[in-house]
Amino acid sequence: MGISGQPVAEQASELRELLRRYNHEYYVLDAPTVPDAEYDRLFLQLQDLEANHPSLVTPDSPTQRVGGTAAEGFSEVRHVRPMLSLSNAFDDDDVMAFDRRVRESLGSVLDGTEPIEYSAELKYDGLAISLRYEDGLLVQAATRGDGSTGEDVTANVRTIRAIPLRLRNIAGRLPPALIEVRGEVLMFREDFARMNERQRAAGEREFVNPRNAAAGALRQLDPTITATRPLRFFAYGLGRLEGENEPARHSELLDWLMRLGLPVGQRALVNGPQGLLEFYRQTLALRPTLAFEIDGVVYKVDRRDWHPRIGYVARAPRYALAHKFPAEEALTELLDIEVQVGRTGALTPVARLRPVFVGGTTVSNATLHNEDEIERKSLLIGDTVVVRRAGDVIPEVLRALVERRPPEGSEEFSSRYRRFEMPAHCPVCGSVAVREQGEAVWRCAAGLYCSAQRKQALLHFAQRRAMDIEGLGEKLVDQLVDAGLVSTPADLYRLELATIASLDRMGEKSAANLLAGIDASRKTSFARFLYALGIRHVGEEVARQLAQAYPDLDSLIAEDWAGLLESKAVVQKENARRRARGEALEPVPLEGIGSEIVDSLRSFFSEAHNLEVIRELREAGVAWEKPAEAGSQALAGLNFVLTGTLETMTREQAAELIRNHGGTVVGSVSKKTSYLIAGEAAGSKLDKARDLGITILDEQGLLALIGDRR
Repeated sequence: MGISGQPVAEQASELRELLRRYNHEYYVLDAPTVPDAEYDRLFLQLQDLEANHPSLVTPDSPTQRVGGTAAEGFSEVRHVRPMLSLSNAFDDDDVMAFDRRVRESLGSVLDGTEPIEYSAELKYDGLAISLRYEDGLLVQAATRGDGSTGEDVTANVRTIRAIPLRLRNIAGRLPPALIEVRGEVLMFREDFARMNERQRAAGEREFVNPRNAAAGALRQLDPTITATRPLRFFAYGLGRLEGENEPARHSELLDWLMRLGLPVGQRALVNGPQGLLEFYRQTLALRPTLAFEIDGVVYKVDRRDWHPRIGYVARAPRYALAHKFPAEEALTELLDIEVQVGRTGALTPVARLRPVFVGGTTVSNATLHNEDEIERKSLLIGDTVVVRRAGDVIPEVLRALVERRPPEGSEEFSSRYRRFEMPAHCPVCGSVAVREQGEAVWRCAAGLYCSAQRKQALLHFAQRRAMDIEGLGEKLVDQLVDAGLVSTPADLYRLELATIASLDRMGEKSAANLLAGIDASRKTSFARFLYALGIRHVGEEVARQLAQAYPDLDSLIAEDWAGLLESKAVVQKENARRRARGEALEPVPLEGIGSEIVDSLRSFFSEAHNLEVIRELREAGVAWEKPAEAGSQALAGLNFVLTGTLETMTREQAAELIRNHGGTVVGSVSKKTSYLIAGEAAGSKLDKARDLGITILDEQGLLALIGDRR
């Protein structure tokens, strides 16, 4: 159990979900909803949990990756060498510990007790990119994305005057045959102010801050728009290099990049941890005078030949560290707490504040995350609160000044202060709001009906592994919803050709293709339909189990879920006795489907709005045949992972084949994996399977396991 009394596994799962969402908002949407400091706090909390409980670590944990994915509208670029993030330091002790770890890693390589020489640099508050030059010419620019795959923004980067289109010769020598330069695109404060002046003069919306303005400019689909934005660039590292020997020291690398014609920011060579801390303090004092925003400094071991020996953790190099600046704080009044409903149905309390200037901007709103956070901070509406604008981006209500409240029974207290309570119903659609056991977040139960969740529900419903409606993407869903043409998935089946053809960028042929895709989706499988409903915690595997366990949808809806859990508990208790006596076990009803999923099913099917949409879908002709009988069960008890391109079937078809013969398909390789089925162009899963000694089969090997001689 964790400190809070919540099971540690549930704490880790909840933290991972929050961090994934915040990563998506920050890296993909450029619209973060929490401060950097809050993300850092949650990340460190998850890191500590996983360090103390290694069995909880999952391959898709935010601690094992950088975060985020490529946005639609740009082609993907795979980074040959990943663009890693950096571990963070928040105080002097963290910096001292960093230096100690570096020295321990180097061991006998060090000569006596001489201090290590570090390159100390500024931590820019912009957007990381990689520039690829071939024979001196800029041929490609890509964003970091998730660290492994980014977005191709070459056309936009070519408009940035600070970035040379051709590298300079050095002393008559041509630039290297290939070089990938890592750096940061940002916007200077003065340029940002002038740009906002032009926005005001034109009566257009002003930008919030330089970082978001720079990120938004770099991701414009029209490069002519990017060209009007005053973007700058600083190089800070190297991705790849061919045709040239790499500089031996990081400081020499930055000097060389500058000679090639690339801008390089302020930096210094310092000795040991005291030198690092002195650079930090000097930079913090200079921060207000800089022409651009920074949120800390970066330290790197200067000798690059030591980097491989010092090594990496899952998401960051161990030879480098980001030392973050402290957040800025101010006092203001908590005027009210309102509730917003997100795209996934999460009800989030939002603080309405008396406007206060903090962190370089006027703050009037701040997220309060959830009901527990409000209780933990003892917040009352009417309180004087400390607001922190961490990372120069998003404000946070840190705490209430409880000592400023009058006595609780006094007339002044009663007239000014009141407690906040989460609503029992969704403030958008009026449906029941539920909070599942172990969850911190309240959610609207009407996932198919609520307008706040409408677009997300439609995209999930139409995706390839659900109803597989070809041609129904995010932009088209936006148009259909914004025009009032579609409110629920059932409305898709009422669309007409002329209506769709009248939409922006939709001609008659495209409209006809979409209608054909919608019509084809009427014939599906029970499992696909259940997954398409978007019931919380009901993924593809759970939907498949439900489809096999229930003869039809009506019996699933009518299930006595409380009785089911009781029956499972009785059978599990009896099986414990049988196992101790070595006797045969009884089958457990819906084994693998626990109380969390049951609670979600009960909430979903008890909401009248959801049942109404399901009725309309069935009336629209959405139907399925009874699932095929299971195969030989030759794969019962075995776990499979699929990777690469198979010879004669898709991975989805292979997964269905495995399940029909009793096997289980999971998404990531672990010690519990029985077999990895690998096709052409298999990726990192193949490497991990080899490292773990997992048996690797091709498609024919899989067929042999089930006795198929095709």
